[in-house]
Amino acid sequence: MSKIHVVGAGVAGLAAAVDMAAAGREVVVHEGAGHAGGRCRSFHDEALGRRIDNGNHLLLSGNRSARAYLARIGASDSLTEPAEARFPFLDLSNGERWEVYPNAGRLPWWIAVPSRRVPGSRARDYLRALALHKAGPDASVADVMSAAGPAFERFWEPLAVAVLNTAADEAAAHLLWPVMAEVFGQGGSACRPLIARDGLSESFVDPALAWLATRGCPVRFNRRLRAVEIEAGRVAALRFGEDEVRPGPGDAVVLALPAPVLGGLLPEITTPDAHRAIVNAHFLLPGPPARDLVFLGLTGGTAHWLFVRGEIASVTVSAADVLAEQSNDAVAATIWPEVARALGRRGEAMPPVRIIKEKRATFAQTPAQVRRRPAPRTAWPNLVLAGDWTDTGLPATIEGAIRSGQRAAAIVLTS
Repeated sequence: MSKIHVVGAGVAGLAAAVDMAAAGREVVVHEGAGHAGGRCRSFHDEALGRRIDNGNHLLLSGNRSARAYLARIGASDSLTEPAEARFPFLDLSNGERWEVYPNAGRLPWWIAVPSRRVPGSRARDYLRALALHKAGPDASVADVMSAAGPAFERFWEPLAVAVLNTAADEAAAHLLWPVMAEVFGQGGSACRPLIARDGLSESFVDPALAWLATRGCPVRFNRRLRAVEIEAGRVAALRFGEDEVRPGPGDAVVLALPAPVLGGLLPEITTPDAHRAIVNAHFLLPGPPARDLVFLGLTGGTAHWLFVRGEIASVTVSAADVLAEQSNDAVAATIWPEVARALGRRGEAMPPVRIIKEKRATFAQTPAQVRRRPAPRTAWPNLVLAGDWTDTGLPATIEGAIRSGQRAAAIVLTS
């Protein structure tokens, strides 16, 4: 039987491996690090003495690729799923709180109800999202949506920055449309916020590794790919240091690597070459652990999203290139007062904290960089690409990463 080599055990590589193994193919996964998951993982932090996520990742109930992946690996019940779609917000500049509260059906009658929308916004401000469908290839989110007033400033812009990890005045507007069409356009039943109950690894990584193991598909760690050898129009060898893998005539290779790594191995492939940072801050809260998971959008300050799971309050700041250049102490000193205000802990001393900076968290999702996304098929018939930076038609999110892996698997399985 032919063999498929998947290089990279992030969620894109794992999704590809799972789909191909489910089809009965022999799959081997090679991972350069000592763990799987890439950016989507959990680990024990020595400073806090707790297990934390590398960063915060929010899914929505309409993310069909991620949900299919979780169902296949038996992890569907590992996410919290509220009965309704509610997005609570706090304006840090004035203390005002509100909720964006879509109704369950596809007919968006909620936009006519003031208590379900951003204060001061109008129903037509939400219909402006339809203009994303006709956005030109060079239009930014702000070009298309900024006239939406308070709805833009307090909902659409925070959402766009979170999804695209790029400032609204430079983020590609047309890349936000699939989120509108697949999620918000389907009504509240498709945009309920889903959060890992225990941790990202417990939802997306560990069940996949266990699932692959039961099917005899090994995942080999600490195997960094050093070179890809091309001969006679196909991948002839994968070089992992002193070790070498030579794919047979019927074998295939899926490279699910970060864009900078792939570009260094195969410069013939055009890849995005500009990136944006994400900064995460994890605080160990004093007192009894929170019983219910807290999810809160923040405007008017530095922090963008706040998650509280048990004793850990985690903050995410997207498009955070400037913040990422500051010292960890400075970042913590900026963010903790905002967390304290949001949680009713003003005046409390800053608790133990871990700052995680990812300076290349995603590619910069600008029109120019979107045009540099390569297709999954390559010039070499036995090589397919996967990764949230490839041309999935979606933003660089968990949903995009998983869908890229599933598409790579589909290509290999039909070749």
